[in-house]
Amino acid sequence: MLKLIVLYPQPADTEKFEKDYKAHTQFLHEKLGIPADARPYTITKMLPSPTGLPQMFSLPFNSPEELQAAMSSPAMQEIGADAQRISTGGPLVILVGNES
Repeated sequence: MLKLIVLYPQPADTEKFEKDYKAHTQFLHEKLGIPADARPYTITKMLPSPTGLPQMFSLPFNSPEELQAAMSSPAMQEIGADAQRISTGGPLVILVGNES
């Protein structure tokens, strides 16, 4: 199983980020057709550290082809642009990992 991982750097305004992130996850549900009560992803809020990473988003995919199709879709392009918009602490770190 592959995982798309997005790390959000410490935001310039944490309170605004939290509000924007909540709206961003609702946008994700809308664009990907995820029911409001479903959560196929995980969100991890990091503990305070020197790097200050406040959140990690992780979304699983069954295959490289499924990941590629999702990443190239217009919906995912809009979601990615919105993620960049709310990341006021700097650029996102986007990783793809293979869960073993």
